[in-house]
Amino acid sequence: MGDAKLGQWLNLLVCVLILLKAEGGSVGITYLESAVAKGAVCLDGSAPAYHFDKGSGSGANNWVVHMEGGGWCNNVETCLDRKTTDLGSSKKMDKSFGFSGILGSKQSSNPDFFNWNRIKVRYCDGSSFTGDAFDPANKLYFRGARVWQAIMDDLMAKGMRNAQNAILSGCSAGGLASILNCDRFRSLFPATTKVKCIADAGFFLNAKDVSGGSHIGTFYSQVVATHGSAKNLPASCTSRMRPELCFFPQNVVPFMQTPIFFINSGYDSWQIKNILAPSAADSKKEWKNCKLDFKKCSAPQLKIIQDYRTLFVSTITKAAGSSPARGMWIDSCYAHCQSGRQVTWSSDSSTLVAKTKIASAVGDWFHERGVVRKIDCPYPCNPTCQSSDSESNLPQDINA
Repeated sequence: MGDAKLGQWLNLLVCVLILLKAEGGSVGITYLESAVAKGAVCLDGSAPAYHFDKGSGSGANNWVVHMEGGGWCNNVETCLDRKTTDLGSSKKMDKSFGFSGILGSKQSSNPDFFNWNRIKVRYCDGSSFTGDAFDPANKLYFRGARVWQAIMDDLMAKGMRNAQNAILSGCSAGGLASILNCDRFRSLFPATTKVKCIADAGFFLNAKDVSGGSHIGTFYSQVVATHGSAKNLPASCTSRMRPELCFFPQNVVPFMQTPIFFINSGYDSWQIKNILAPSAADSKKEWKNCKLDFKKCSAPQLKIIQDYRTLFVSTITKAAGSSPARGMWIDSCYAHCQSGRQVTWSSDSSTLVAKTKIASAVGDWFHERGVVRKIDCPYPCNPTCQSSDSESNLPQDINA
């Protein structure tokens, strides 16, 4: 390698290190080996894992537990593929993880949570932490619910049981998990603990696709059946309707008891690509370019996308109801997952909705400094938009 090329690489490395330091640094992994005996394991049978940055000062007794995203596997074939990756095996996970956004450790950029105990729960089950089954023929461990419980038990033993404030959050499939496990998380603590949940890009809509079918409905039914999730979905929902319908937040949120905040785009990029216009519903590939860039959409396609946003906003506001305990920040950016990176969480260039950054909206809601319901105007009205699909790890095609 020439001196010039080497110099470029060194400069890049320095920039990366500076960025990591500025946003909270790199946090080492904890393998929960004691969970294996309880059958609380990843798809391949390996121990579950998380990253833990200990709180200090005024945040020493406050906790934010953030669950990683990464889609779902809906049958043996897709779960076998997944088990060979970091989304199915802790053996494949990076040994360290850079904390940023809601997990960031700088007061200037994360003023409400910077010195809390901050945990990143790694995702290796493919069911949004709801499964409890085993496939001996293929040695697939569908144990998401056990993994979630084992990690919570371990954190409680490490001091979370004494929390004054506690948040369960997550992005994408982890955001869905924060909804499905929110009341269960609340039940871990005494009544004196302030417990709330945050779902980032986790409100997946039960909607028809462009062919008039329900691709996402079929897919979620397969996830629930494959993982044996029914018994671990909220009973407040499954007592009223079929279990597979309780994988959709719109059917769970109305019956939740714990306060929750929704961070979402009305034009969630993953939902547009996989719920509204999945490849299976677009045999002629008429939506291929439109899904990559709204500027390449035809007028009829934009109308369909605008109708989807209207349906999303009406569905989430109806599910949330009028309680101030349910807050939301809904932008009009083509984005998916916006709480895990500083640039979208709280920076000089962060997206604004009603002149408010995500970090400010979440902080105001958690600390009850006012009712927080921020809903953006329709595309393309917001010039501050920052596209983001950070930490979601979701494939661009639900069938991938």
